Parts: sequence; C-alpha cells; structure tokens
Amino acid sequence: MKNIIMVTGGTGYIGLWIVKKLLGKGYTVRVTVRDKNKKEKIELLKNIEKRSDGKLEIYEADLLKEGTFDKAAKGADAIIHVASPFTLKFKDPVKDLIDPAVKGTVNVLNAANKSGSVKKIILTSSVAAVHGDTVDMKNLGLKEFTEEHFNESSSKKHQPYYYSKVTAEKKAWELYESQDNWELVVINPSFVMGPMLTPYSISESIILIKELVGGKYFLGVPELNFGFVDVRDVAEAHIFALEKRDAKGRYILVERVESMMGLSDIIKKLYPKKFKLPLMKIPKWVVLLLGWVFGQPFKFVMKNVGYPLKFNNKKSVEELGLKYTDFETTIKDMVEQMKEMKLI
Repeated sequence: MKNIIMVTGGTGYIGLWIVKKLLGKGYTVRVTVRDKNKKEKIELLKNIEKRSDGKLEIYEADLLKEGTFDKAAKGADAIIHVASPFTLKFKDPVKDLIDPAVKGTVNVLNAANKSGSVKKIILTSSVAAVHGDTVDMKNLGLKEFTEEHFNESSSKKHQPYYYSKVTAEKKAWELYESQDNWELVVINPSFVMGPMLTPYSISESIILIKELVGGKYFLGVPELNFGFVDVRDVAEAHIFALEKRDAKGRYILVERVESMMGLSDIIKKLYPKKFKLPLMKIPKWVVLLLGWVFGQPFKFVMKNVGYPLKFNNKKSVEELGLKYTDFETTIKDMVEQMKEMKLI
C-alpha cells in the first residue's frame, strides 16, 4: 500500500501539479483547503483523482488557525507544505504575507509533531530565502548563490515577500532542530513558469506573461534578472525529495537566469509579430525617474536593476536527479495554454 501524503496549498499553481503527480503514482493524498465550499477547486481535484490510481482526501484548514492541520496530519506518513502567499500586491505586509507564511509553517510543523506518524516534511520555500536584492551577490563578493546562502537583506518594509520566505524557512529549520521524529527537506524554486492545471490560478507568473504580451511594457522594460524554472520540474523535485532517502537540506531549482528583455525575446522568437512586446531595455536612470510607472520604489530599483544574477543548481541535478525542461519549451507550453484558456 502506498503511503499517505498530506499536501497544503494543493489547489494552487505548484500544488496542483504535485497532487497530480502523487495521485498518478498511487499515493493517498490528503489535500488541505481553506474552504470546502469552493466547488470549482474541489471538482478539479476530484477530476484529477478519477484519472489516476491514487486516492484523494480533502480536509479544511487555515494557515493562521492553530490546530486546524492536526486532523489531516494524523496518520499521514509525510507532509508537503506548499501553501504560502505569493503576491506582489498587498496592503499590509505582515497580515498579507509574513503571518500566513510563518504562522502557517509553525502550525503545519506542529501538526506533524502531534501526529505520531509523519516521518518527512518537504517545505516549498524559494530562492527569495537564498537572496534578497540582486545586488546582494556583488555585495557579498559571490560568483553565484548556492544552498549555503540565506537572504539577509530583506525586511518587513523592503522586499517583504522575500522576507516572508526566509523567515518562514528559518523557522522551519529551527523547529526541525527541536525534534527527532521527522526529516526536513526544503525546495527553493526560482521564478516558476509553465502551464497551469486550472484557469482559476492567480499566480504572479501568469500576471507577468499577461502584462508582457498585453503591451504594458511596450515602450521598454528595466534590466531585471530572474532565475526561472518549469512548474512541472518543481513538482517533480518535490516527489524526488519525498521518495529519495538520501535527500537532505535545501535544493535550489533554476533552469537558467534570464532578463525581462530576454524573456520577451523568447516569446518574440516563438510568436513573431503576434504580441505587443517591449521594444527595448530601459536605462537605469530612466527607471529611477519613472519607477512609479513600474510600481517599484527607488530603493528596489537601485538594488536590483542592472545587476547580474547566478545560481548553482548542481545539487538538484546530482542528488535529486532532476532533468530540467528547456526554458523555451516552458514558455511555449505556458503561452499556448493561456491562449487556449483565453487568458491572453
């Protein structure tokens, strides 16, 4: 009999792919949702179950409510904790980002402690927990970021999303060290792209593509660099981390680093003259003057525009055995699906 795996955030962009892969392998998957009454999300999960060999169980739980994960964790063999807010549009960084990320992690890991059954936890973190501003690499005298590095430059006021990820991950490692019942493996994906399993996704990745092809940045884009990875590879990495006994520590996931203009050029090559894509890369001094147009404060522009970025992904390849999807394929599959869903 296959093990019972509890998955938080199982209706989200990454989580759905993880659930699909787990069910496809015959696991019993316990998905926690905030509201069982959201029929479209529940039906989606059930439809995935119907086409698989696994068994789906749905539990209601809230990241901010202590004890609500206890029932789902009881009897589970492992937990994949994906649920955490990813949005760059928020009113209160503590209420909207930091509390759900940190308190949610504490509540889930405490549920594992109470379960008496959980032996392994896979935590979805981010490269945002590895570094904050792009200039960090230069300031630290690094040639690349590795799993050894932790973000020390973000705060509640500056890059609060990044701060929420590093704070939550550090809390997870702290709780791990205080017990000896379960192992902890952390997945640190870069900017996740690729096709979605639901038209209801509100991922920042989808928003970025919609804005790029929709002409928001037609006059030009800042020189911003990001690591990118396919959502299907991220899901696969979670499964590898779950199943491989020697998986340990953190795993940076990145297929490549690309600039905003580089991403635009890939779309332009795939779809010549199809979309209203950026015409040029905007000089930093112009971005500083017009930062409000891009919704970015002066400090962010100063510390992120125009700086190189590099990650080392060898650990994910050599220890997890991950084979990365080529980024052009990721973007093509994503754009094609968004066209089919009439999102662009």
